[in-house]
Amino acid sequence: MNRTKLTILAMALGSLGAMASTHTAVLRADKPGAVVQPTMYGIFFEDINYGADGGLYAEMVKNRSFEFPQALLGWRAYGSVEVLDDGPFDRNPHYVRLLPASHGEKHTGIENEGYFGVTVKKDSVYRFSAWLRAPQGGSPRIRVELCDPASTGETQVYAAQTIDVTSGEWKKYTAELKPWQGFDKGVLRVYLAKPDKTPVDIEHVSLFPANTWKGRENGLRTDLAQALADLKPGVFRFPGGCIVEGTELPDRYQWKNTVGPVENRPTNLNRWLYTFPHRLFPDYYQSGGLGFFEYFQLSEDIGAEPLPVLNVGLVCQYQNNDLHAHVPADSLRQYIDDALDLIEFANGDTTTTWGALRAELGHPAPFNLKVMAIGNEQWGPEYVERLEPFIKELNAKHPEIKIIGSSGPDSEGDKFDYLWPEMRRLGADLVDEHFYRPESWFLSQGTRYDSYPRKGPKVFAGEYACHGKGKKWNHFHAALLEAAFMTGLERNADVVHMATYAPLFAHVEGWQWRPDMIWFDNSRSMRTSSYYVQQLYAHNPGERVLPLTLDGKPIAGLDGQDGLFASAVSDGSDIIVKVANTSDEARDFALDIKGVKAKQPFTTLTATRLTAPEGDAENSLDNPGLIAPVTTVADIDVTKEWSVSLPPMSFTVYRFSR
Repeated sequence: MNRTKLTILAMALGSLGAMASTHTAVLRADKPGAVVQPTMYGIFFEDINYGADGGLYAEMVKNRSFEFPQALLGWRAYGSVEVLDDGPFDRNPHYVRLLPASHGEKHTGIENEGYFGVTVKKDSVYRFSAWLRAPQGGSPRIRVELCDPASTGETQVYAAQTIDVTSGEWKKYTAELKPWQGFDKGVLRVYLAKPDKTPVDIEHVSLFPANTWKGRENGLRTDLAQALADLKPGVFRFPGGCIVEGTELPDRYQWKNTVGPVENRPTNLNRWLYTFPHRLFPDYYQSGGLGFFEYFQLSEDIGAEPLPVLNVGLVCQYQNNDLHAHVPADSLRQYIDDALDLIEFANGDTTTTWGALRAELGHPAPFNLKVMAIGNEQWGPEYVERLEPFIKELNAKHPEIKIIGSSGPDSEGDKFDYLWPEMRRLGADLVDEHFYRPESWFLSQGTRYDSYPRKGPKVFAGEYACHGKGKKWNHFHAALLEAAFMTGLERNADVVHMATYAPLFAHVEGWQWRPDMIWFDNSRSMRTSSYYVQQLYAHNPGERVLPLTLDGKPIAGLDGQDGLFASAVSDGSDIIVKVANTSDEARDFALDIKGVKAKQPFTTLTATRLTAPEGDAENSLDNPGLIAPVTTVADIDVTKEWSVSLPPMSFTVYRFSR
């Protein structure tokens, strides 16, 4: 044994060796159980908290096609500016006409405020584009600038380009801007350049960093996309969430509006605009730039199974008690066709209508869609009545696609108790359970799935997070209880096939809901304690569940277990043990390992621990690394017995390797 490595491990993680332990668990390495699905630990995305526009989607211009209900919302116009509605894109007809000023010293132009400011970095490249024309001919020019109006220096302008408008027909023009100084709260300025004798029409004004995820033109913000890839998620659920429902039928998310040329993807109201009056954002709309093609592409990029969610014919039931607000149950043809067409878009041959569009967008190979959800968080007979024809037709035409139904908005209660039997009756493949609950709930739910039926629909824990009592933020204690709860998901991998924390993203200036997994501003991002819990599970999912008991019972925070939660899986010849000590005292923990041959001892122990200075500690943009996993490796010689002292308030993943 390498004593140096062992000493380092002991210092970092507590004492190792054959010590007397209050809690001796029995691990049956010789009795592998349920298969852990590759989709077990994933991510859920919704455009809430400016997660898409203003966040993951790297577009920096707000209201780029002038299609908000107030056409110049997000813009400041000066000089002689007109808004017209006979533009080149039928689903985005509005555009702006810049007319020459009446006096030679005056200017006509527009400025965009971006999402909480236009933020640029020194010497980085930004790609401007716009559709332009000279409606009265001539040779007009526009000037494009990145400006910091609050600058106290000699200039506001830190990058500029002039574009000659060479045609009376609509044409896309581009320019690159490279600011020689960075700023946080700037604007994009576009105005007629002197001499401005003829007007210019301008439509779909866009600004992207040149450095996007995978270098794509209509791309994603690199640090946020990389954070998703670093999770190694097994499944990616999109696009929501409540935006799938909308608050009225016209506001529901319609995937067909989000594919095809970005210039012609219509703007949609984001229901999170006004959901919470105390966090009101009246300029929160969806551009559709991050659409279903991009979602499928991102799923492929990060190695996750795509899991789209479609509207079932119901709008948000929290806000619509009147059944007349919903689609009649006998009028669902369009909605069912949307589901069928989506399967064709994702998987269809390029000779099909929607498969051909996928190929035209740059992906001739299928996306290999295997599962979809119908409805988000609906409940009651009205949901069951509408879901049934979806399941019947999809099963008949696409039996290879698994269908996810809903158990409603609650983790228990009347809605939940009604829907689960109905999902079994309808033959749903999985049932989506949601639970945003306090500490006491997470501490009491360690055996939640132990008593679930082993046959019938599987569980998709589609939205969950620990909401601390009076502490709805991302402090460490909440994440620790999530880690403890997830040992029960893992132990019941024959029942639970998918799990996704929610929500995923939040802009520090634009959030409506918290806690959230990843926080960001316009230039920085921060991974929370909850992010690292999810990452530790997703990086160590294992292949088969191994029985792990304490006094013949699961280690699930039960009476006499002193706040311990634990689960175990095999991964090839490795064994992975996850242990959460939720108490505020150190706990001695020992393993009695059954079924390991003396001639095949474990020789390496990799221990990755997540802990914090105190339960209320949390990462921040200014101190993003305060809480992060620490990994230590040691040489060992273990076949039967192993023990450790678990620090208080800690979550540790132990990997035993040969």
